[in-house]
Amino acid sequence: MEQQKLPNVTISLILAILSILCCCLPYGSGSIILGGISLFLTRKDEAIYNENQDLYNNYGQLKTAKIIAIIGLALGVILLILAIYLSFSGQDQVWQEYLENMQRELEANQ
Repeated sequence: MEQQKLPNVTISLILAILSILCCCLPYGSGSIILGGISLFLTRKDEAIYNENQDLYNNYGQLKTAKIIAIIGLALGVILLILAIYLSFSGQDQVWQEYLENMQRELEANQ
């Protein structure tokens, strides 16, 4: 019997990688959304794999996608917690002023 590939592994891996790359979006929202979707798809494929393990040959890629999705999701949650902490501690305004000064300097150098 010819082995098949799990249906969502490739898209899960792409979304997981993008979740790490999108951690720079405000409040870690990109990481949380993309990592969550990727984790959902990997769990769906794990259920398919557990029904008949001999039928599929790319379970290693599925485990990789799951690990990367968890890392991306964790980064997003950490950034969200950090943003909430900074906004309640008053440090958010200091950070905002710093970013505005950096933007002014960049515009002045152009």
